[in-house]
Amino acid sequence: MTISTPVSVKLESARQQMVDQQIRTWEVLDATVLEVLRQVHRDDFVPYPFRNVAFADSNVPLGHDQLMLAPKFDGRILQALAITRSDEVLDVGTGSGFLAACLGRLGAHVRSVEIFPDLAERATANLHTAAANNVIVEVADAFKLADVDRYDAIVLSGSLPTMGQLADDSFARALKIGGRLFAVVGRGPAMQAVKITRTAQNDWQREELFETVIPPLVNAYRPSSFVF
Repeated sequence: MTISTPVSVKLESARQQMVDQQIRTWEVLDATVLEVLRQVHRDDFVPYPFRNVAFADSNVPLGHDQLMLAPKFDGRILQALAITRSDEVLDVGTGSGFLAACLGRLGAHVRSVEIFPDLAERATANLHTAAANNVIVEVADAFKLADVDRYDAIVLSGSLPTMGQLADDSFARALKIGGRLFAVVGRGPAMQAVKITRTAQNDWQREELFETVIPPLVNAYRPSSFVF
């Protein structure tokens, strides 16, 4: 008699391998972040045609030239921002909703902005399945937001061509003092992931994290002159 392994056990094993073999090895060692990446079921957020690679070390196409970022990339974002239970978070570029769900597990409330209505609709359904009740998805162009001094953490899931655009388009100014922003800046073939911390009303500090390449935010290409 052949005894088959239940699907739920196989999925749990695959999630654990993703954490141990991909995320940990990319210098993500924060125990809370690793636990969140185990708890949020990434496979529930991956588009159906790509479910067989839900735990692979790769980006996943979502349509509109957008990507669901690789698991280790999400891990580095979450670790860099050090989200606390009282944090108000802005997530720019909802995509599948997976990162927003992880942010919701760590923070108090997540406002997630997506420019493509069909992606926002799918992400909302995914977040409902994950019971991410503190995450709200809005269809909007992030470059038209006018928030100031509002968020403890901001994630930009697409890249920007220059550092100046972080200020010119108000992302850095939307941080509270002490707030942190994750962004990827530059043009291919090499871009720089950075963490920006607002230290005073008109002062920000930049920390370079790692090199990578991801697609730009829609409507990102505008001239700017601000320098951190």
